[in-house]
Amino acid sequence: MAYGQEEPGTGEWRARYKRPDGTWGSKSGFPTEKAAEDWGLEQEALIRRNLWLDPRDGETRFDDFAEEWLAAVEPRLELNTIAKYRSFLDNQLLPQWQAWPLIAIFNGYVEIERWLSELHEDYAESSVSSYFALFSTILNGAVRARMIPANPCNGVRVSHGEFDTERLVATPAQALRAAMRLYELGLGKSGFVLCLMDLYTGARWGELVGQQRHEYDSERRGIEIRTPLKEVAGKVYKGGRKGDDHQADGRQRPPTRRGNSRPKKGRTKTPAGTRFVALPPGIAVLYEELMDSHREPFVLCTPEGHPWRRSNFRIRFWRPAWDGNELDDAGAGERRPPILPTFTFHEGRHTHSTWLTEDGIPEVARRARLGQKMKGIARVYDHVTPAMVNQILAALEERWQRSLASLYPGERAKLVSWFPHLRSRRGLEPGPGPIAISSPSDD
Repeated sequence: MAYGQEEPGTGEWRARYKRPDGTWGSKSGFPTEKAAEDWGLEQEALIRRNLWLDPRDGETRFDDFAEEWLAAVEPRLELNTIAKYRSFLDNQLLPQWQAWPLIAIFNGYVEIERWLSELHEDYAESSVSSYFALFSTILNGAVRARMIPANPCNGVRVSHGEFDTERLVATPAQALRAAMRLYELGLGKSGFVLCLMDLYTGARWGELVGQQRHEYDSERRGIEIRTPLKEVAGKVYKGGRKGDDHQADGRQRPPTRRGNSRPKKGRTKTPAGTRFVALPPGIAVLYEELMDSHREPFVLCTPEGHPWRRSNFRIRFWRPAWDGNELDDAGAGERRPPILPTFTFHEGRHTHSTWLTEDGIPEVARRARLGQKMKGIARVYDHVTPAMVNQILAALEERWQRSLASLYPGERAKLVSWFPHLRSRRGLEPGPGPIAISSPSDD
């Protein structure tokens, strides 16, 4: 039973109480014996109700707990997520908090706010939100481990409340001209088809550049998205294996797992992301031609047959294709007018969703195609039907045909020289008139 013990020569009292493991805990600084005894009795009451937190646990340093937490969750994380968490810890979290005891962070609300303000001075708002989310997740783990009573990050406002950046939406004609420019920049059919696949499937970067031959369904004319390509520390991985470990046919031994469980490494971003994406007929023909043009395991690969690295593709090819260049630019062989400056690969996904919305596609079909789950009760009652899929393909094919019809005669001749099968397509017959390459009214 708890009691108060006088501190010799100080006039203060120390509380003594029994911990759950039978050892005695104590705390000094009480003015009277009764105050010390009452505090000790309160600790024992919390212990009996299983609500007590050991003060010694609260003295654990943040860096020690963060490393222990990461080691515990790491087996369940994807390689790129592990690399991201490691980077956030080493560069943003540990420099500020590594020596802080967890209980000091719990009581350090003002310091947390000051740290956030400093982050906003150096990083974009989206980056600050990511750093803070990991910090809060680790402290949630400390709460569940009964080291601190609550998460001090709860209720802290991370964003400035600024307006969201407006996303760009490309037109089908702009998409086609950007694809043609990628072809001319040295990527040939691979760059041409990759650009069109971005805007006509809405798939993410890794989902597209990770496509292999066996993941194409020639009967249903579409791609299976199951194990996207992931880039970690300059290396690319497919299904948890390095990209250069795959055989010519792209197949690999399926991972060992029990029942219907999914493989732990290399899976899609969410379960809904594992899906089949049908291609409109015009895009399917181009994709099949690309597959027939080489024997590499990855369909949308570099000219040398290697898997793409995102930053290399963006800097060397994607930005010059969409942004254009002037004659006085370094390395410019000819002037190329801009198509849609600053348009990103991921905005191709936004564009695809916007096209489907404009074409009246039901939300359940749009979300299924993009690999997103429905929200609320619609997750239970709304389902994708074959009629919806056919509606999507018809709408996308119509956009593709209109983009072909918008080309200038010289552009049409160039495109037919690359893809002779287009000579007989309706879209390359004389149209009502060409549309300027950067016109906002491109359709």
